[in-house]
Amino acid sequence: VQLQASGGGLVQAGGSLRLSCAASGRTFSSYAWFRQAPGKEREFVARIRGSSGITYYGDSVKGRFTISRDNAKNSVYLQMNSLRPEDTAVYYCAADPSAYAVTYTYWGQGTLVTVSS
Repeated sequence: VQLQASGGGLVQAGGSLRLSCAASGRTFSSYAWFRQAPGKEREFVARIRGSSGITYYGDSVKGRFTISRDNAKNSVYLQMNSLRPEDTAVYYCAADPSAYAVTYTYWGQGTLVTVSS
C-alpha cells in the first residue's frame, strides 16, 4: 500500500497550487491532508469522508482550500488558492479504510509547499 503525494513547489503569496495524492495497493474510504511547518506540530488541513464526499477544513484554510477525490483514479486532491507565507509546510496525504475516520492508518511521504512573500 502506498500513497504518493505530488504537486508541491514554490509559489508567490496570492498564488495557487494543486496537490495530488495517488493511492495504490488498495482503495480507501476516507482521505485527509495534514501539514507540518518547520518547528511546529502537524496540523489538520482537510478531510473528505467516505462515499458521501462530505468535507471538513481546518479554520486556517477555510474558504481558500478545497479537497476533492476521484474514486476512479484512487486519488485525492487539494486545491490551494490565495496562498499565504504561513501556508509554507510539508503537506501529507493520509487515508483510511473507514468512512468515518478521523485518524488515519496510511500516510504519504509529504510534498513541500513554499509560499514566498
